[in-house]
Amino acid sequence: MLSRWAKTIKLPLVILIVFPLLSGCWDRLELEERAVVLGISIDTAEPEEVQQEGAITFHSDNVSFPKKDLISVSVQIAIPGKIQLGPSENSGSGKGGTVQSVWVVKVVGYTLDDALVNLQQQISGRLFYGHLRVIVVSEAVARRGMENINDFLRRNSEVRRMAWMLISRGRAEELMKSKPQLERVPTLYLISTMDSAVRMGRFPQNYIGMFWSNMSKKGQEAFLPYVEMKKEQNIELKGLAYFRNDKMVGATRSLEMGTYMSLKGVNPAGYRGFVQIGNPPGTVTVYATSRRASVSVRIIDNVPHFQVNVFTEINVEEKFSDTFALNNSRVLEEIRKENRRQLSEAAERLIKETQRAGSDIFGFGEYLRAKRPGFWDRRVKTKERWQEMYKTVSVDVKVDSRVRRIGMKAK
Repeated sequence: MLSRWAKTIKLPLVILIVFPLLSGCWDRLELEERAVVLGISIDTAEPEEVQQEGAITFHSDNVSFPKKDLISVSVQIAIPGKIQLGPSENSGSGKGGTVQSVWVVKVVGYTLDDALVNLQQQISGRLFYGHLRVIVVSEAVARRGMENINDFLRRNSEVRRMAWMLISRGRAEELMKSKPQLERVPTLYLISTMDSAVRMGRFPQNYIGMFWSNMSKKGQEAFLPYVEMKKEQNIELKGLAYFRNDKMVGATRSLEMGTYMSLKGVNPAGYRGFVQIGNPPGTVTVYATSRRASVSVRIIDNVPHFQVNVFTEINVEEKFSDTFALNNSRVLEEIRKENRRQLSEAAERLIKETQRAGSDIFGFGEYLRAKRPGFWDRRVKTKERWQEMYKTVSVDVKVDSRVRRIGMKAK
C-alpha cells in the first residue's frame, strides 16, 4: 500500500518542485529598457522654471501649491554602451574623452517624488535607482528642510544605503553637469573624491545610511559633506554641513573636519597644520598620523559635564626657519605643547559653534543615554529637550600629543 501510494504522488511532487524554478525570468527587464540613474541633484527652482511644471500628478484646476516650494531636479542617466572601461579612442590614453557617456535631464516638481514622476513621463525606459551613488542637495534646499527628500529615498528599496549625499555650496546641478578630466562620468569622480578623502583621513566615513541613522537618534544630530564646484571642474571638500533635525544649520571650515575626527578618535589621520615656536619665532609643518579619544560624563547639580581626552601622534614635515634645530629635545617639547594648545582651542571653538546651533554632531547625548540612563529618563527624555540642554552643558577637552618622527634631515 505504501509503495503504491508513493508511486502515485511521486510525479506530481516532482512537477510541483520543478515548476516554480521554470518561472525565474518571468519579470526580467533588459538593460536597454531601463533608465539607469547614476546621480541626482536637487535645487530650489528658478522663477523661469516654474512654468515647466506640467499637471501630470494633479489637475491644476482643483489643487493649489505654494510656488515657492518648487524644486529643480537634475538626473544623470547612463547611456547604454557609452561608458567605456578602457582608454577613449578620441583622446589617446587619457580618461577625459569626448564621448558623451551620460545624459543629464532637468525637471521641476513640488516634491522629489513629483519631480521624478514628471521625469518618467519624458523618459522611455523605467527609472532604475539600483546604481544611484550620489545625491547632491544645494545649501538653499538643505536649510529649508530635507524631510521630504529623506522620506522618499528611505522608502525606495532600490536606493543603496552606501550612496553618498552631499551638500553643495551654490547650485547642485553644476556637479551633475561637470566634466572632470580624470573621469568620463561625473558621478564616478564624486564617488572617487569622497572615498579617497575617507581613505586619506580627511573625512569620516558617512554614507547616506549613516546620515539617516544619526538623524533618527535622540542624542545626536547628523552631518554631511559640504562641497563646492571650482573653476577647473574639480570639487573642493569645504567642511561638514551639520543639521538640527532635517534642516542644515551651519557648516564648518576645512581644517575643522580634522578637529571633529580628533574628538571622535577617527583614524587614519590626514591633516597638516602650521605650528609656530621659539623666540624669535619659527614655523614648522606638522602632520597627524593617528588619533585616540575617550569620553566620560559626570552629573553635577543635575547638569551633565563631559570630559573628552584626545591623543594624537604627529610627524614634523618641514621647518621654515634656521633659528632652531629639530634634533633638540627642548624644541620637540615646545612643538608638542604648541600643537596641543592649538588643537584644544580648535576643539573648544567647534563644540561651542555646534552648541549655539543646538546640533550635537559628536553624540554626547547618546553617550549620556548609555552611561546615565536614569538621568536621561528623568531630565531629558526627548530629542527636542536634549537639543536645548546641549547648548548649556560643559565640555572639557584635554589634548596630549607626541612627536613621532622628524624626517631624515633634522638640522
